Amino acid sequence: MGIRRPALSTAVAAALIGGFAVPIAAGTAAAQDAAATVREDFDGDGYQDVAVAAPGAKVGGHASAGYVTISYGSAQGLDLARTTVISQDTPGVPGASGDSQVFGYTMVSRDLDGDGLTDLAVVARDYRPEDNVNGSVIVLWGRKTGISGQDAVRVGAPANAQVGEDITAGDFDGDGHQDLFMNNGDDYDYHGVLYGPFRRDGAPAREQQVKVYSTDNAINSTAAGDFNGDGVEDLATFYVYENHAEGGKLWLGTKDGLSTVPQRLNSAASTAVADFDHDGYADLATRIFANGDTEGTEEDPGTVKIYYGSSSGPSQTRTQTITQNTADVPGVSEKGDQFGGRLSAGDANGDGYPDLAVGVPGEAIGTKKKAGAVVLLKGGKNGLTGKGSQAFHQDTEGVPGVAESGDVFGGSARLLDTTGDGKADLVTGAPGEDLGTVVNGGAVWLLRGSASGLTASKSLAQNPTDIGAPAARALFGANLSGDNGSGTVIP
Repeated sequence: MGIRRPALSTAVAAALIGGFAVPIAAGTAAAQDAAATVREDFDGDGYQDVAVAAPGAKVGGHASAGYVTISYGSAQGLDLARTTVISQDTPGVPGASGDSQVFGYTMVSRDLDGDGLTDLAVVARDYRPEDNVNGSVIVLWGRKTGISGQDAVRVGAPANAQVGEDITAGDFDGDGHQDLFMNNGDDYDYHGVLYGPFRRDGAPAREQQVKVYSTDNAINSTAAGDFNGDGVEDLATFYVYENHAEGGKLWLGTKDGLSTVPQRLNSAASTAVADFDHDGYADLATRIFANGDTEGTEEDPGTVKIYYGSSSGPSQTRTQTITQNTADVPGVSEKGDQFGGRLSAGDANGDGYPDLAVGVPGEAIGTKKKAGAVVLLKGGKNGLTGKGSQAFHQDTEGVPGVAESGDVFGGSARLLDTTGDGKADLVTGAPGEDLGTVVNGGAVWLLRGSASGLTASKSLAQNPTDIGAPAARALFGANLSGDNGSGTVIP
């Protein structure tokens, strides 16, 4: 059987040849509730930090080599002045920058070695002919002084393998150590589960192979969370073939690791996981494929569907569907809005119930097509509703910048508590943002959480020129660590 390339490669290829599609990020934050939300705290100071990818950037003379940046949280907010830029040319990072390697197109943040500091696993598409390996998962270790390339290692990568696709993190055996699921072998019907803790040489404690394919399709998205409330995280994988969705599979976590006999799930384009109603079961938020068509996502108004957790996993009967036509949700469902193009869960108002940030990267702002927006849906005892929801874009008062056609604001989204006040802040990207004469340089914004939800007060923005990083067609903000979506086409 030939190498299977997931739907991700279509988006990345488009970015490389000029279609400028924001690549899919295959890893997700797997939090059940606010207390369990992954703390992306790379320096261990108690404040969540932000990792941003610029997968289209030219580095060392190589087109679309890519780089990532890390900015650190503080009591005063995100410290943009303290931003580190890392590529495969950074001392200590394995390999070297090369054409079309899109370093950072997928990232996962977890404490992989169990030292109490969050580590950053970065995926690149490099090729190593000496052992016929396609792809790298490079771990940048968390440090009290912040992340650098020091002692960075590759994980996985057996000979003759494709490595790193569909990377997803979770504790799939309930031992308190973080595990990685990803393509990691030479049999393309199988994916590997690398169980933590990882040694500093990149070796996992053990590995399991799971047969994830039974037909000639590809994984387009994943999600992890304790959907059945047994204290062990489960894994959901979703599939596409050519232009249609092919459903999903639920692999329950057990004390011995992932089960090998899956349950059937409906399809999903993008995902987020949290216990929105605080009943002890993780809930699965998804963007659905309209009519099962995977090639029409850029023209789709967008629909978010939530499957609430139960003792048997995501319920097929207790569900909720939300669009921009749902009562109290800002805006109107229109062709090309892509409501749900990115999803992220976190407690923005500090009431104990996770909320859902919904990227709407195709939203028109006035006459400005695909300027983009983000909608915040509030969680509560009855789950997510439109009540009290909010919308933000670059023409919102207090948000830096000006909405322009093709910005695709909301093309990435994460809810992270960068100030340590118990209220998640929104980090969102506009990878189509032009920086003066620099096309598709991209930018990211941070909007603070407050008792009433998100606020534009004291909001911040950052782009590559602010930090002296490569900017031309960098697609800065195309992906944030833990971000997950179906790909957003930049005009």
